Amino acid sequence: MTNHIVLFEPQIPANTGNIARTCAATNTPLHLIEPLGFSTDDKHLKRAGLDYWHDVEITYHSSLNDFLLYVQKRPLHLITKFANQVYSEINYNDQQDHFFLFGKETTGLPEDFMRENSEKCLRIPMNDQHVRSLNLSNTAALVIYEALRQQDFPQLELTHHYDNDKLD
Repeated sequence: MTNHIVLFEPQIPANTGNIARTCAATNTPLHLIEPLGFSTDDKHLKRAGLDYWHDVEITYHSSLNDFLLYVQKRPLHLITKFANQVYSEINYNDQQDHFFLFGKETTGLPEDFMRENSEKCLRIPMNDQHVRSLNLSNTAALVIYEALRQQDFPQLELTHHYDNDKLD
């Protein structure tokens, strides 16, 4: 059972870098669907991901169709503000790989694709009168940690003692 974060044509390097850091912290593979709006050598991308890039398993897909061939019949969740089902109502503790697909920052996921897969669309509750959308990296963190919470945080340290622990 593995959770996967998938970014469809990401455009902002800092978001992808922050998501890569979350992936490193949670042992979550990151999938990037091209074209990207930046180079993965971008200094802002590396700064946001700091020194965690070597700890992230990254897979590049040349298109959405290429990615869908990779996923095949495994559970795919489209994260979108247009969904009618809330992300926390899904059971992620079913011993299957789960793929969480996030759209590009400016336009989200393609509308036709969402309509064809409306049963896979999930929403994070928010007050739509105040904001258009949540930040992509915050959204990815919310969703992946909900899946991990349901799975009892596999292979993650629930506590850790540091040499200069501030609570000792």
